[in-house]
Amino acid sequence: MRKKNIKIVVAMSGGVDSSVTTWLLNKKGYNVEGIFMKNWEEDDDHNNGYCASSKDLKDAQAVCDSIGILLHKINFAEEYWNNVFEKFVNLLKIGITPNPDVLCNKEIKFKELLNFVLFNLKADYMATGHYVRRVERHKKFFLLRGIDDNKDQSYFLYHLNQFQLSKCLFPVGNLRKRQVRIIAKKYVQVVAKKKDSMGICFIGPKNFTNFLSRFIKSNPGNIVDEKGQVVGIHRGLHNYTIGQRKGLKIGGISKGNGKAWYVFKKDIKKNELFVVQGNNNISLTYKGIIVTNVVWINENPLNKIFNCMVKTRYRQSVVYSKVQVISSDSVVVIFDTPVLAVCPGQSAVFYDKHICLGGGVIEKGFILHKQ
Repeated sequence: MRKKNIKIVVAMSGGVDSSVTTWLLNKKGYNVEGIFMKNWEEDDDHNNGYCASSKDLKDAQAVCDSIGILLHKINFAEEYWNNVFEKFVNLLKIGITPNPDVLCNKEIKFKELLNFVLFNLKADYMATGHYVRRVERHKKFFLLRGIDDNKDQSYFLYHLNQFQLSKCLFPVGNLRKRQVRIIAKKYVQVVAKKKDSMGICFIGPKNFTNFLSRFIKSNPGNIVDEKGQVVGIHRGLHNYTIGQRKGLKIGGISKGNGKAWYVFKKDIKKNELFVVQGNNNISLTYKGIIVTNVVWINENPLNKIFNCMVKTRYRQSVVYSKVQVISSDSVVVIFDTPVLAVCPGQSAVFYDKHICLGGGVIEKGFILHKQ
C-alpha cells in the first residue's frame, strides 16, 4: 500500500513530542491528521493557576495549520472523570497513591481515543509522542524502551495488548529528546520552546494540594516518629506518599538527629502519618513486593519463577529481581538489591533488557526487618 493511502491520526497535546511526531509522519508521505483530546472541563481553573487546555489546543491547531493538515477535536471529560479521576481520588482516600498517567493511558488514550480514531475516523493507525518503540517479530508485537533512557515512557504503557500495539506508532521513540528539540526548532517552531508537561496538565506540582482539597476533605492528624512521639501535624493523609521528604514542615523540630524526615507509613484508622529520618533508614528499605492486576504484553510467563528487571517508580533505575507467579494476575517480586520507598498503588513494570514484558499494581512491600 502506498504511504499516501495509509491514514495515520496523531494524538496531539500541543506539546513538542506529538508535534514533531506529526511533522515526521507527514514528511514521510503518509495521510496524516491530528486529533486533540480534552479530558477536563476547566471552568475557572485557569484563574487558579491550573493549566487550561485552550492554550494547548491553540498550539496544536497552529502546528496542523503550518503543516497543512486537519485537526479533529474530541471531549472525553466525562470518561476521564468516571474512569480515571474518580478512581484516583477514591484510592487516595484510603491511603493508596495510584499513578494517574498509567490510568489515563489505559482507560482514555489507548482505549476511548484509539477506538474513536480507528472506527470513527477510519484511520489505519494512531500515533503518539511517547518515547517508546514497537517491533514486530514472528507476527507478535513487542513494546521496547525508548532510545533515550532519560525519556523512556514504557513504564506508563505496560498495559498495551497485541491489538493496541498493532494499531499504534511511536516515531519519536527512536530519537533522543535533544534531536526532537532540534527538529522542532527547525520545522515546528510554534512549540519549539515549550516546556515538557509533567503528569496531569491541570495539576501542577505546586498546586497539587490545593487542587485535591476541592475533592477530598482535609482531615489533619498527627505526624509520628518510629518511637511513637508526635513530631508534627499533617494536612490530610491523601497529600502524602511513601518516601516523601518535601512538604512535611518538621525539619526544624528539636527532636531527631538532624537528618531529613521521610514518610514511611500511613495509618488510615488512626489518621496518623509515620516518618523516619535518613533516606537510608531501614524502615524505607524493601526486599520485595506483591504485585496484583498483572498484565503481560505478549504472553503469560511459562515458568512459575523467572528473573527479570523491575521498576517500581517511573524515575527509578531498573532493579534485577526474581519474580514468582502466584496466580493468573499476581506475582511476588524479590529484589536482588533493596529498593527504597515502595509505594502501594504505584506500578511495578517488568523488563527483559530493553523489552517491556508487562506490569501491575503494587499491593504491598516487604521491608528488611519486622516492625
